[in-house]
Amino acid sequence: MKKFFQLYYINLFLNDRLFAALGLCVVLFLLKFFFTWLGDIPEIVTGVILILFFVDVFILYRIQQGIEAQRFTSKRLSNGDENPVQIEIKNRYGFSINARVIDEVPFQFQLRDKDFRLNLKSADRKSIHYNLRPTKRGEYEFGFIRTYISSPLGLVSRRYNFDGAKVLPVYPSFINLGQYELMAVSRHLTELGIKRIRKIGNSSEFDQIKNYVGGDDIRTINWKATARKGGLMVNTYTDERSQNIYSIIDKSRVMRMPFEGLSLLDYAINATVALSKVAMLKEDKAGLITISEQIGSIVPADRKSAQLANIMNVLYKEKTRYLESNLEALYSSVRAVIKQRGLLVFFTNFESLSALQRQLPYLKRISKYHLLVVVFFENTELKSLSSDPAKDVEGIYHKTIAEKFIYEKKLMVKELSKHGILSILTPPQKLTVNVINRYLALKAQQRI
Repeated sequence: MKKFFQLYYINLFLNDRLFAALGLCVVLFLLKFFFTWLGDIPEIVTGVILILFFVDVFILYRIQQGIEAQRFTSKRLSNGDENPVQIEIKNRYGFSINARVIDEVPFQFQLRDKDFRLNLKSADRKSIHYNLRPTKRGEYEFGFIRTYISSPLGLVSRRYNFDGAKVLPVYPSFINLGQYELMAVSRHLTELGIKRIRKIGNSSEFDQIKNYVGGDDIRTINWKATARKGGLMVNTYTDERSQNIYSIIDKSRVMRMPFEGLSLLDYAINATVALSKVAMLKEDKAGLITISEQIGSIVPADRKSAQLANIMNVLYKEKTRYLESNLEALYSSVRAVIKQRGLLVFFTNFESLSALQRQLPYLKRISKYHLLVVVFFENTELKSLSSDPAKDVEGIYHKTIAEKFIYEKKLMVKELSKHGILSILTPPQKLTVNVINRYLALKAQQRI
């Protein structure tokens, strides 16, 4: 009895067409008081509507599973990107149906517009396509695919529920990694005036023994090979190709600021994943350090195939904290963990020159042992405010303050450059491209 109740009552819905027909019956009964010639017409019409109602219910419920519907998504969603979602629906009835499909997307999206109307012929199959753009990492739970089916009579609808309670994780951005791989193998940097420097390798990685020619370093003469050959022979070396590339992510309160739905921390995480992928394509080792008031996660630099997955799994759980970053602890960890000189890309943000000057002593210490690139962000809201014309005195005041903060950001770049520290001042939306371009430029110039 309970199963019958759930099958026929809970999933049975009355359509507007039925209410319109019943409204017509009410009008006919009212008119009968004034026009006796209507006779039994109201009763006949009411009876016909009731018969059609039961016929409609019968043809919808005579098949236990009249339609099939399924949602197709990737096993995980990419944060900050448009993720495709596909719903396939198939009609198993022997007649055409009208379908209303409502997909219950996760509450984090706050979307109520995934409502689609379809007409399917018998044995017909159709697909619904739409995109979702998550802006936070974590678990996203999809609800049911609610499908309401009505026959050509259209008096009632039968509801079907498919694919309930499906949980998908949202990982740092990985959809667009392919385009960054193309950046790694392309030679477009030469168009920007950045040329690869060819120089004789001076590292300890041995390459080969060759005949001495004018200009070779006499310190590399191999005397044993010279004695055997009867002519001067020299050792040649190659520059080490597998360098340490560490992304250091600041998780303090300065990274909570949102732009276009994503926090600065999420922009930094997405850029870190892309940079790690490109670095490994360039045969470098990618590593990760996170920092707030204390050292967070540390992933030692490596080139193994599972390294990118390890970095993404660590970054998937990272959240901003509320205290200021402890760069003294960062300096100690860098000295303890990274034994070989490498490139450190430090994702942080400074909103004032005094905030930079407080951290500058520790940045200078780190830059003594490694090539340090400090990445911080332009405030695009202030930039748009400064470019808009002022309409009153208050607008002039706001415009002046905005220009002051923008100018202070430029002073920070000069302050870092004065102490030999490289920097990238970038809008959040262009962070990934700018960081990868700087890495490729440094690689081409052999500064790492």
